Amino acid sequence: MRNSIKEKSREYEVFSRYLKEKDLKLTAQRELILEVFLAHRGHVSAEELYQKAKEKQTNVGFATVYRTLKHMTQCGLARELDFGDGRIQYEPELDRKHHDHMICTNCGIYIEFLNPQIEELQEQVSRKHGFKITSHRMQLYGLCQKCQKNGK
Repeated sequence: MRNSIKEKSREYEVFSRYLKEKDLKLTAQRELILEVFLAHRGHVSAEELYQKAKEKQTNVGFATVYRTLKHMTQCGLARELDFGDGRIQYEPELDRKHHDHMICTNCGIYIEFLNPQIEELQEQVSRKHGFKITSHRMQLYGLCQKCQKNGK
């Protein structure tokens, strides 16, 4: 990882502190995986991240990518997403605003959205039942506009 990224990256600090607490080392491969993950826009699977990391450093193994993603999820840097297509996706989590997803069951495209009315309704329902929400995920499945037009 470039020195400027190390110096400026809050994610780097969170990850290195987490690894130290777990008595694990911040290896060059883990640094690279973090850098590639943070540079990626949108959601990424372990397989996609592995391919991108291998382009930069050929001695990165898939198991290292997979374990590093698990560590990044556990320390709050990544969020694991299951869109029901058999592949787990990951997205950056630290300092990101909450959002939900609509997933097209035909083409697999996803749309991120935030609706304050839905968020408020969830709060009202939880208060009514004396329930304290600590986190949630909402994923809506259906057909995107393009697939609807194509009659899929």
